[in-house]
Amino acid sequence: MSECIFCKIAEKKIKAEIVSETGKVMVIKDINPQAPTHLLIIPKAHYPTLMDCEDRELLGELLQTAQNIARELGLEDRGFRTVINTNEEAGQTVFHLHMHFMAGRPLTGRMG
Repeated sequence: MSECIFCKIAEKKIKAEIVSETGKVMVIKDINPQAPTHLLIIPKAHYPTLMDCEDRELLGELLQTAQNIARELGLEDRGFRTVINTNEEAGQTVFHLHMHFMAGRPLTGRMG
């Protein structure tokens, strides 16, 4: 997708602070963090929303990446939050599937 910012980041056409990367997934720092640790786990392939992705292996890799990040940052016991916003009513603003990974303080607030 030529206009998708996450596709441009995956293609290295736009710079981002990359935390880790595999063949299918990349992790970047959120440019507008809502927690001390706020990362985005992004598939390199373009799927506008979670509902558009039927690749079970990729969906599993997103969750495994969150587990790996938690372990690497020593957060597996302290806690972290993962969120996938799907469509406008859920707060999705970039229409390229991505998972928010947040941690670093007690996370409060209503989820709905």
